Amino acid sequence: MNRMNPKVDAFLSKTKKWQEEFKKLRRIILDCQLTEELKWGKPCYTFQGNNVVLIHGFKEYCAVLLFKGALLNDAKGILISQTENTQATRQIRFTNVREIVEMEPILKAYIHEAIEVEKAGLKVDFNKTTEYTIPEEFQKKLNVNPALKSAFDALTPGRQRAYLLYFSAPKQSKTRESRVEKFVQQILNGKGLND
Repeated sequence: MNRMNPKVDAFLSKTKKWQEEFKKLRRIILDCQLTEELKWGKPCYTFQGNNVVLIHGFKEYCAVLLFKGALLNDAKGILISQTENTQATRQIRFTNVREIVEMEPILKAYIHEAIEVEKAGLKVDFNKTTEYTIPEEFQKKLNVNPALKSAFDALTPGRQRAYLLYFSAPKQSKTRESRVEKFVQQILNGKGLND
């Protein structure tokens, strides 16, 4: 088994919900010879510095998140896309330790496949920002404010996509307009939606 990271030990000692499930998942993942780190406040497992697997918990389930899960074969049909806009990551979800124990060989096979994806240097082909629709309310702001357009164009593609998805989500124009207005200054400051 690979070395346990003291930061993950501290995280697990404070975890109330899913603690036993996290501990079991941790043992399984470490058995796959990955390096254990704490990233985004969650146990994260890397291969040669590249993120492969993350453990995280939600109200109804805990999960392993495979960073390039979209590239895996998924022979068992168990990979779940968190949202309709998720492009690369996939989850395998659990509600108790028994499920994890029963799935251990399958889980290890998926993790080993994910490691092979990293070794091969495979990349997920993300949708280009230009493939997303710019909501009319945001386009109007961009048309009358060249500084806003320049600031938006200077953002990373991921930050641009996050804004476009967030601005497009509401059904009512008034709500879309309100969202755009709320984030104009943040865009001008070169910040992403969640920065």
